[in-house]
Amino acid sequence: MKRIAFFDLKGEPSIYMLEKSGGSYVLKDTVRVFIDGAHNYRAERPLEETDESYLSLPLDLLNFRIIELPFTDIERIREVLPFELDNLIMGGAEKVVFDVCLLKEDDEKCTVLAVYIMKDVLRPILNGLKVLGIDAKIITSTEVALSLDSFKSGDELADLALKREESAGGIENRVHAAIQEVNKNTFNLRRGEFTYTRNTERTRKSLKLTAVLAVMVLLVFLSDMSLRIISTRREASAIRDETRKTYLSVFPNEKMVAGELYQLKAHIREMREKENSYAGIEPLPMLLDLAAVSGQGISFSELTMDKERLIIKGESPSLTDVQKLKINLERFLSGVNIADTKVSARNRTEFTITAKGRRI
Repeated sequence: MKRIAFFDLKGEPSIYMLEKSGGSYVLKDTVRVFIDGAHNYRAERPLEETDESYLSLPLDLLNFRIIELPFTDIERIREVLPFELDNLIMGGAEKVVFDVCLLKEDDEKCTVLAVYIMKDVLRPILNGLKVLGIDAKIITSTEVALSLDSFKSGDELADLALKREESAGGIENRVHAAIQEVNKNTFNLRRGEFTYTRNTERTRKSLKLTAVLAVMVLLVFLSDMSLRIISTRREASAIRDETRKTYLSVFPNEKMVAGELYQLKAHIREMREKENSYAGIEPLPMLLDLAAVSGQGISFSELTMDKERLIIKGESPSLTDVQKLKINLERFLSGVNIADTKVSARNRTEFTITAKGRRI
């Protein structure tokens, strides 16, 4: 629940403790403030902690000018206003802090109320409030807000303060005006060197804390990565030592070992080239299989075997018997193909069948 301290410097200085309830602000407490000497502020009792603070200045501390300008953009008006005020203020516009209230506007021009206060007057007020723990986010005036209609109607500025003094009303009117200023301030003299910086400092501290936490997280991450890298390097070194030890146990006669993996691949390639010389062929299982599939009248005259190809030659009563033999061979051989057939002088069919090898 948002709480606001609204310091009204008019008459008997008081702090209105406002609290948001049901979407609007209501008065929860009023604390009197005593001013000892120039700007020594003392509250009648300790203030509760609040989220924001506002300051309302009385009319007698403020100065006004009604100025007509040929444009309506409020930010542009604030940019050019120092040049307009420079010749109207003793000591120049640099001596004051100002803001504007829009009184009237049309398509081509507008009339604004320039509200300003001498910097030497505002500075000790803000310093005195810091003793109370008040750092006003907005510096406005409930009296100006209540008098805005009079400004718009063109009343003389000299008579305005007197009229307001006579019709100031009770505390209820001032609290109501304070709540209206909290909802939408008429103007704000927290500008230039008096700009409100509390939120900026909070943001800066928050960013600084975030940066510190980010650095700590980064350091933890880098430390973890360093430990992982060191551990990985140790494991890699142990694997290399074990690989070298295993390699030397397999090839003990090698004296120069530059790269175990490369040299092992070279040995494997060399062994594959000599594989046919080292690997034997078992013809007996093949002969047994051929005997099992040979039909009546089929005889085999030649069998050639190596690791990549099988050639079977023989005779059969007819070409149909050769086809049946091919089908039977496909049960245990792959790539079976009838390479050649011819009819012999004995009216038998000579055949040559090739295969790639046993099925896996």
